[in-house]
Formats: sequence, C-alpha cells, structure tokens
Amino acid sequence: MASIYNGEEITMKPKDRLIFALDVPDKRQALDLVQLLEGEVGLFKLGLELYLAEGPGLLQELVNRVGGDWVFLDLKLYDIPNTLLGPIRTILHGLALFTIPSDLGPAALKKIVSGTVFKVLAVTVLTSTTGDDLKALGFERQYWEDPARLVVRRAVMAKEAGCAGVVCSGREVKAVKEACGPDFLAVCPGIRPEWAAVAGDDQQRIVTPFEAIKNGADYIVVGRPIRTYPESQGGPVAAARRVVEEIAAALDSTN
Repeated sequence: MASIYNGEEITMKPKDRLIFALDVPDKRQALDLVQLLEGEVGLFKLGLELYLAEGPGLLQELVNRVGGDWVFLDLKLYDIPNTLLGPIRTILHGLALFTIPSDLGPAALKKIVSGTVFKVLAVTVLTSTTGDDLKALGFERQYWEDPARLVVRRAVMAKEAGCAGVVCSGREVKAVKEACGPDFLAVCPGIRPEWAAVAGDDQQRIVTPFEAIKNGADYIVVGRPIRTYPESQGGPVAAARRVVEEIAAALDSTN
C-alpha cells in the first residue's frame, strides 16, 4: 500500500503505519520496550514525560539505535515563536516528525515551520478534549457541538502555514483529508482496539485501528493498549501484531 507525500508515492508496510508511544517514566523501561518492539512497529514516539525525565541524551540514544527516520518527537511546545525557535533548533536533526500546537496561530506556525528542519505536525484538538471542554473554553457553538469543524479549520490553517500534516482523532481524519488533500499527513492518537481495556482512560474521541486507517490515517499512535497487554496473552509483541493485523485489514478493504 502506498501513501502520497509531497507528490511522491511512498510504499509503506502495515507495520510502518504504527507509532508506538514510549509513555513511560524512565530510560530503562523505554529502551526495554524499544528492544522488544523494534521490527514490530514503524516509529517510536518520545513524549514530554520521558524527554523531561531523561533529557536529549535519550533522544540521541534512541536515534543511534533505530535511526532518526523512525523517531517521532512529540513535545507540543507552547510559547511565542521567538522563544520556541531557540530550543527547537537545539534538537537533534533528522527526526521523522515533530509536533507543535495549532492554536499558536497561523503566523507563529509559519515562522516555526520556516525556521526548522523538521516535518512539523500541528496538533489540532487533543483527543482527550470533548465538546463540553470547548464550550467551557468559550468556543463558538458550531465547534463544541461538532469538534470536527474546529479540527478541519485548524488543519487548513496548518497546511497554509507549511506544516507537513496534523495530529487529529481518527473520527476527523476523513474530513481533514477531504479539506487538505491526500499528501497532507494525518497522525491519529486516541486509538483503542476493541480487545484492549485501558484502566483510567482519559481519551474521549477514540476509534479502533481499523477505523482510523479506513478513514484515511497515515499513521496511528498506540501506547497503553500495547504496553499493558497481558503477558498471559503474549504481552506487547502480541498486541502490536494484533494492531498491525487491523491496519492490514483496513488497507485491504480500501483497495
């Protein structure tokens, strides 16, 4: 199955579309999971918790191990662009993807994109955010009644600013692709397989791996459903393979 990026067709295996979230508190746990899942998933996502706990040294170690093309740095840094550009420029080059919040606004997005070497993804609306949250934050009725409208509006803004793509829910990815075109990357967290229970889950706008890929996601991000899958049922490796099977089935259904 191929994807389109910058007008070029890129062949991807089903597992290449699976991003595993290294949302653990320390280096030891993270590298143990990398060793376990290397070859089973496409990219590894390094988020804020682990980056702050271990620093850029872990990022270098991860890149040395799997290669920068397989690392997604998800920090969602938020500040004025001049303040952000300094630390962003100190980050190791050659990473696959990097995130910033879309609500920095179009001018800031454009300035950051033009001042960095990364494929920048704009985070549209967090998958933990509900319509009630948007209402409480003062958004117009059309957005809290249908968060997809806000997601699409921010996706269009991000594309016009030069972002490579967005982070959005699998519920909204079809509308994003329709508005922004097939070469605009869509990375979808909030993935919850029907067979994986997550205790104390804070995700709200969720879909299964099959649904996200069927709707047009280029990549899906999965953390807890893989990381906490019972060892009695095969542990993280078995869970990752089950997710990849769903990805493959969704891709087959679109052919």
